[in-house]
Formats: sequence, structure tokens, C-alpha cells
Amino acid sequence: MREAIRQIIEAGRVLDSKGWVPATSGNISIRVDDSKVAITASGRHKGRLKPEDILLVTLDGKLLSEGEPSAETALHLVIYRLFPEVGAVVHIHSPNATIISRIVEGDLVIRDYELLKAFPHISTHEAFLEVPVFGNDQDMVRLSAIVERYLRNKENLWGFLLKAHGLYTWGRNMEEALIHAEAFEFLFECELKLMAISA
Repeated sequence: MREAIRQIIEAGRVLDSKGWVPATSGNISIRVDDSKVAITASGRHKGRLKPEDILLVTLDGKLLSEGEPSAETALHLVIYRLFPEVGAVVHIHSPNATIISRIVEGDLVIRDYELLKAFPHISTHEAFLEVPVFGNDQDMVRLSAIVERYLRNKENLWGFLLKAHGLYTWGRNMEEALIHAEAFEFLFECELKLMAISA
């Protein structure tokens, strides 16, 4: 657990330094073992996390620490249950992710960028990456059920957007999850600029 706490605190500082988790937004988690996940507590500034701001929950949502876990814990747990290879999940509220989630109709499909090779199983720019876009919902049980139904039979997905909310992305470890967040940010920025040019 100590190493999980260290990695989450460091990830929070990285994300905060980029302006991707303003105020108390966003959440970060890491798989501790086959049945447990460490996740940020609700309402904490991600750039100033302390060890007591990291809580332990089981994959079925049972809280094993004192405190209130992120309101969006259920979404993290869906990803861990569906994709056993996932070791870390980050959720950011960056301007690019938030804006593109409001503009795009249906799912976002990103094509033909060299940087797509930042994601596993993509070895050429002649590829595409699907990014599902879900409507935002304050009912996390309902939203997590919708996300779970969609993701259940999908492969090679590394993120999804919530409308007017932000990005969820993940990786096999925390380093990879942060790389994916950075890659998505670049790709979203490029897509937004292309939209502006073609408008």
C-alpha cells in the first residue's frame, strides 16, 4: 500500500502541474492486488495529496479505509474488473478533454497521427483510436452500468470521455496511464484545432 500511495501522490502532482485537475477535480487509482484498489478520497486537491487522502477499496466497492472515496470510484472499479491487465486509472478535467466532449457527436474517432503509437497494440500512424463519449450523470451506479455494458466486449480501448466533464484513461501501470493522458491531450488539442480550421 505504501508504494501505491507514493505513486498516486506523485501522479497527482504531475497532473496538477499540467492544469488537468483544477480545484478538487479528477481522481486517481492504482491496483494494489487482485482484489483491491487504492483511490483518492473525495474533494482533495490532487496537487497536494497526503497519505491519508488515499483510500483502499475492494473491486466490488467495499471501503477498507476510513474516509470518503471519490464519488466516481464505481467507474474506476468497472475498468479494473473488465480489464485485468489495467494497473492504474486517471481521470482528468482538462480544457481540451472537456471541450471536445461537448463538441463531438457520437464517439470520437482519432485517425492517422504518429502519436497513436503511444498506445499499446498500435504500431503505425495508419491506425485509428476509438474514444467513447458518454453523457454525464450524477448517478454513478447508473453511469457505471452504462459504461460497463459498452466496454464489456471492447478491445484496445484506452480511454473514454464524459460529456462536459473530462477524460478517463488507464494503463498497465501508473507511468503508462500518465503517458496515455498526455497522448490524449495532444490528440484532443490537434483535433480541436482542425475543427476550428475547417469551421
